[in-house]
Amino acid sequence: MPKSREVFDYVKSRGWADLSGPESVLFLAAGEYNENYLLETRDRGRCVFRINHGTQLGLDDQIGYEFRVLQAVYPSGATPEPYLVDSAGTETFPNGVLLMRFLPGGAFAYEEDWRGAAGVFAAVHGVPVPDGLVVQADPVRAIAEESFELVNRYPDHPRKRERDMILRYRDTVLNLADEAAELFGEDPLCVVNTEVNSGNFIVDREHDKVWLVDWEKAVVSSRFQDLGHFMVPTTTLWKSDFRFDGQGRKVFVAEYLRRAGISMSLNDAVFGADIMERTILLRA
Repeated sequence: MPKSREVFDYVKSRGWADLSGPESVLFLAAGEYNENYLLETRDRGRCVFRINHGTQLGLDDQIGYEFRVLQAVYPSGATPEPYLVDSAGTETFPNGVLLMRFLPGGAFAYEEDWRGAAGVFAAVHGVPVPDGLVVQADPVRAIAEESFELVNRYPDHPRKRERDMILRYRDTVLNLADEAAELFGEDPLCVVNTEVNSGNFIVDREHDKVWLVDWEKAVVSSRFQDLGHFMVPTTTLWKSDFRFDGQGRKVFVAEYLRRAGISMSLNDAVFGADIMERTILLRA
């Protein structure tokens, strides 16, 4: 049976939305951990039916976690509205599913849309921090530890020289954690997305609106995780040829501070973002 038909049968049997027929279900996009379908409904408008296939955070209820994150960040006005979730799942969808609003728009372009991204971060980082989410109070050390686990998945890999280089760079990153401890410790934690590549932004140019849509790996941590991840070359060069230069970084961070209304010096904010960029490079 086609997957779109399985989605239709599930939505109809649960009464989640009013669909005219299987033709109202269209494949939208898929990644390693999730699969998404567009629903044309009579009662909710256009919706996204999201099927979970796994977890990057090691959670037993990944789809339920993402739903709780969406509930927390939706008041920002920059994320999809979550409607319904089924963590128990079915034989067809054993890892659970959720239903959320579809956000219209097109692809993100750094040269045109970086200001909109700064506004998204400012809005999301300003929502109240909910209970029950994964907390990374010390993100530099947390990412260094994750990176250590990643490289040790292949202990017999023949490229020993490269492995040693990575491990030496890990030592450098751990020293950065000490350098950033005071700044990171004084800045309140917030909800951060941690996967802010261009593919997770949707731009509605008609209404001058930017959205951030993929929330499966969100945690409570330092705002610098999102700022650093957004600017690091391994993010910007992934699907474009754009790269922030030194002045561009300062201008972006200044725009973020302005929109967020944070009383932090630009030098401190740029320093914090730079620490996270260098840390994220280790993981990459």
